[in-house]
Amino acid sequence: MLSSGNYVLYLCFSLPALLLGLFAQFKVKSNFSKYSRVRTSSGASGAQVARLMLDQNGLHNVKIELTQGHLSDHYDPSKKVLRLSKDVYYGNTIAAAGIAAHESGHALQHSKGYFPLHIRSLMVPSVRLGSWLGPVIFSIGMMMEYLISNSDLGFQIALIGIILFAATALFSIITLPVEINASKRAKKWLVTSAGFNKEEMRGVNQMLDSAALTYVAAAVQAIMSVLYYATILFRRRD
Repeated sequence: MLSSGNYVLYLCFSLPALLLGLFAQFKVKSNFSKYSRVRTSSGASGAQVARLMLDQNGLHNVKIELTQGHLSDHYDPSKKVLRLSKDVYYGNTIAAAGIAAHESGHALQHSKGYFPLHIRSLMVPSVRLGSWLGPVIFSIGMMMEYLISNSDLGFQIALIGIILFAATALFSIITLPVEINASKRAKKWLVTSAGFNKEEMRGVNQMLDSAALTYVAAAVQAIMSVLYYATILFRRRD
């Protein structure tokens, strides 16, 4: 249970990030809903857009598969597979084309050895571990601090928990240039090779820019969580 003071502190750290995240999710859903009803002039499906973009960049070995879920589209660098959700795979809309091109941008990053993507892939195991183990270790350390006043061991254990959890913040920060760069590649290709006009690109820009905002919100939330844990620990230490 949080004390009243810690609860207020938690709200101060978490509420701005939470509101930003909710706003970003709203923008993504509203833009996807809007541009899922607007057909592209070419009439190509998301799968066809992705296949053309990949082939034009020499990535004939990257497979495109249908995956379950809504907006679950992603590129798997370990298997060189681009997975598109049903609405994107079959959709011949601006939303489908923008998302398919963005995910294809990740495949281009992988093929060209884009460094931030490589680092993010290497961090996945540590992030999965730290995201749940970090808070647990932090809580154990804080409990020891409470039971044994000024316990150096409790402080050190709690600090280890913060460091483990900080991996999620670092992961979120590294994700930002990866996602922005993939969108940049997608936008460039859609204009220069797919012949998207200004009106179509306006829709693509709104779609991909709102998606980028969700990653900004995730990074802010992760950073604020780390700062919250650190504030709790060092304030008690003082």
